[in-house]
Amino acid sequence: MPGYLQALDELAAAGQQTVSSEELAGRCSVGSAILRRDLSHLDFAGRRGVGYDTAALGAAVRRFLGLDRTRRIAIAGAGRLGSAIADYAAVRFSGFELTAVFDTAPEVVGATVGAAPVLPVEQLASVTAETGIEMLIIAVPAPAAQAVADAAVAAGITGLLNFAPTPVTVPEDVHVRHVDLATELRVLAHYTAPARPAGIDSTDLRNTRPREHAL
Repeated sequence: MPGYLQALDELAAAGQQTVSSEELAGRCSVGSAILRRDLSHLDFAGRRGVGYDTAALGAAVRRFLGLDRTRRIAIAGAGRLGSAIADYAAVRFSGFELTAVFDTAPEVVGATVGAAPVLPVEQLASVTAETGIEMLIIAVPAPAAQAVADAAVAAGITGLLNFAPTPVTVPEDVHVRHVDLATELRVLAHYTAPARPAGIDSTDLRNTRPREHAL
């Protein structure tokens, strides 16, 4: 769904008012049958011979993704990774508002990163209550990740995007997405290796990866 939304936004920006399922599927590198199956979850139908209304379909996808309103997010960690994400969020996170960046280092507290203020991590709960932060990006070293996750859960945040190279444990009603660049590079290295040891198939590594629900 995020891929469909990005393609629809690009079409709308180009002034294209309608799009066929074949064209939209091609832009998203999926089969048209898969696209129609996915869009069936939206209770939104195209017009035979015309296709989908680009703006209306984009609005339906936004509602499905929970992006029909601005979602407030924050970042834990004002280091190189957190600062880079904050700078990126300032220009590319459509539908999201970066409310604050939290850190423990006194030398960075009070600064501005990606147009957001850097606040003491001790203020996470109070700022969340005041501003309605719903999601937190964890960009701290591995030893600090669980403590940050615990603080986020205690503050009432229900969505975590974890860039720390370690899993975090949260209650069942809190959703976590793990982004481990080192692991992804190792998987990519496997698939791009010039030769494989005898008896090891490329599916062996794929099957060891945790399954995730797809949107």
